[in-house]
Amino acid sequence: MIKKNLFSILMVFIIMYLSLTNGEKFEKASFLHFSFLDKIVHFTMYFVMMSVIIFEHRKTIRKTRDLFLIALIPFSYGVLMEILQSTMTISRTGSYIDVIFNSAGFCIFILLTLFIKLVRIETIIYLLNLKRPPFLPDHILFCN
Repeated sequence: MIKKNLFSILMVFIIMYLSLTNGEKFEKASFLHFSFLDKIVHFTMYFVMMSVIIFEHRKTIRKTRDLFLIALIPFSYGVLMEILQSTMTISRTGSYIDVIFNSAGFCIFILLTLFIKLVRIETIIYLLNLKRPPFLPDHILFCN
């Protein structure tokens, strides 16, 4: 089980380290300074976390419902990290806004995954009927 989820586990530990480490370390190392950098980092971490989980389980996910059930993992983990930030660290505070950006990260990945899946299905249908999909450029030749 650990071999199958190696990258997911690695991502969990990376997020844990970044979430629970003293924030002053990152302020010194930061080369970008703008107001919502923290929220972009939250969004990106959970977007990547969800992508790693989906990639590792791509052969076992059959239904859209499975994606939403899997999304409970990063959601629960994000809430847990915010609670731990509030209770276990001195230099960090938990935030509902961070949970929202965490959730936005994995939700956008789910929407992107569903969109790509839909485009693939539509493309296969059109290819089997030998018609050009409406979202492909006109210069791609198809037989009618």
